[in-house]
Amino acid sequence: MSEPVDLFIIGGGVNGAGIARDAAGRGLSVVLCEKGDLAEGTSSRSGKLVHGGLRYLEYYEFRLVREALVEREVLMNAAPHIIWPMRFVLPHSPKDRPRWLIRLGLFLYDHLGGRKKLPGTRGLDLRRDSQGAPLLDRYTHGFEYSDCWVDDARLVVLNALDAAERGATILTRHAATRARREDGVWTVTTRNEMTGQTATHRARVLVNAAGPWVGDVVAQVAGANSSRGVRLVKGSHIVTPKFWEGRHAYLIQNDDKRVIFVNPYEGDMALIGTTDVAFDGAPEDVAVSDDEIGYLIDVVNRYFKEKLDRRDILASFSGVRPLFDDGKGNPSAVTRDYVFDIDETGGAPLLNIFGGKITTFRELAERGMQRLARFFPDMKEDWTRDAPLPGGDIENADYATFLNRLKADYPWMPRPLRTRFARTYGTRTSRIVRDAISVEGLGRHFGGQLYEVEARYLAENEWALTAEDILFRRTKAYLHMSGDEQRAFTDWFDGALAKSA
Repeated sequence: MSEPVDLFIIGGGVNGAGIARDAAGRGLSVVLCEKGDLAEGTSSRSGKLVHGGLRYLEYYEFRLVREALVEREVLMNAAPHIIWPMRFVLPHSPKDRPRWLIRLGLFLYDHLGGRKKLPGTRGLDLRRDSQGAPLLDRYTHGFEYSDCWVDDARLVVLNALDAAERGATILTRHAATRARREDGVWTVTTRNEMTGQTATHRARVLVNAAGPWVGDVVAQVAGANSSRGVRLVKGSHIVTPKFWEGRHAYLIQNDDKRVIFVNPYEGDMALIGTTDVAFDGAPEDVAVSDDEIGYLIDVVNRYFKEKLDRRDILASFSGVRPLFDDGKGNPSAVTRDYVFDIDETGGAPLLNIFGGKITTFRELAERGMQRLARFFPDMKEDWTRDAPLPGGDIENADYATFLNRLKADYPWMPRPLRTRFARTYGTRTSRIVRDAISVEGLGRHFGGQLYEVEARYLAENEWALTAEDILFRRTKAYLHMSGDEQRAFTDWFDGALAKSA
C-alpha cells in the first residue's frame, strides 16, 4: 500500500489552490481535486477586485478591512501582471450616506492597512473634473480612491501552477465521491468526470475548500458533522459596452444602501455588479435573474446620462458566494470573513473552510497551514508573503518597464496582443510565443486575440481540457469572438487537442 500524502484538498477555487501552493512550498506532499475546472465556480464569477471592502466599514468590520488592505499590497507585489491599480470615483448623493460619513470611511480606508503603493483619496468637483462628465448634473461632488483590479480565474490557475511546480498533484475534472477515516488516515475516492474512472487516495489530513459545496463535502462525502455553516448569497454581474472615457471605475450607491461597481472591462466594455440575493438552490444551477438585470440597469441609469437597457447587455454571469453564517438577516451584512473548523476524530484531521474572499485567500491559506502545523512538525515556515506568482517576477513590480521590454523583444507583435500577453502571462510570455518571429508564427487565428500557440500552451500546461476552459477562464476570448468563431474554435480544440490528450 502506498504511503499517504500529507494533504488531500477538495476544491479548486482560490482557497483550495492557495492552500495547495502554500503547503507544497512548505515541503508537504499535496493532492488537490476539483470536480470541474479550476475556478469554474465562485472564483471566476467575482467582481474582479482585490480590495479592502470599503463598505464593510459600515458594519464595523475594521479588522477584516485592515487585513484585506494589507493583503492588497502583498498581492500587488506577487502578481503585478494580473493585479493592477484602479481609481474609483464615488459620486455623492445627498439622498444616500452623508458626505461626512463617506469622508471618514475613506480616511480610515487610506490609513488602516499601511498603504504604500497606491495614491490616497481626493475630493472631486464633478462639475469641473472630467470624471463627472458622464454623470447626471445633479451629482456635483464626489471622491476618488484607490483599489485594484484582478483577473480572478487566472489568480486561481497561477496558484495551482505554482503548487504543481513545487510538487503538488492537481486533478481537475475529478470529483471526490467518498472520504472515510481508516486506521488514522483518510481514504478518498475520486471519479474522473470525463472518463468515469475511479481512483483511491490516502492522506494524513483532508482539507475541505469546496466553497458553496463545503456543507455537502462535510455531510455527504466525508460523513462528518460541523457546527459551522454557510449562507449562500448570489452575486450577479452584467457586461455592457463602456460608456465613459478614461480608465477609472465608478462606485455608485443605490437607494437601498447597496453599492454597485461600474468597472472598465476588457478594454471597451463595462462590468457592472454585484447583487446580493439569498440563494437556496444548487450552486451549479445559479443564473442571473431578470429582476437582477433590471436592478443593475436601474442603478446605473440613476447616475449616468447615457441610459442602458437590456439590449446593451453583451454578457452576464452569476456566482454563489459561500459566506460564513454569522446569523445576520441581511445578505449584504453577512461577514466576508472566514472561519476554520478542525475535526480530529480518529486521529485523521479534517479542516473545513467556511467563508472568505479573493483578497484574503493568501492569508487564509497561511493561517490554515499554521492551524495544521502541529500535525506536520517538520514542515517549513511561512513563505508566500514575499514570493511572486508565476509570471509575476517583474523587477520591482514595475509593469511599465516590463511592457517596454516586451515591445523590444517582440516588435512585430501588435500592441493589443502584446499587452494582453503581458497582462495574462507576465514574464512567462516567452513560453507562449516560443520562437515565433511574426504573427503568422503564432499559428491559426481563431478570432479576437486568440491564436493557436496560446491554446496549445494552455492545454499542455494549465489543465485546459475543454474549449470553454480557454474561452471563459484562462482567457476572456469569448467576449471578443463571434458565435461562429467560438464554435470553430471548439471544433478545432475537440479535434486537435482533446483527442490527443
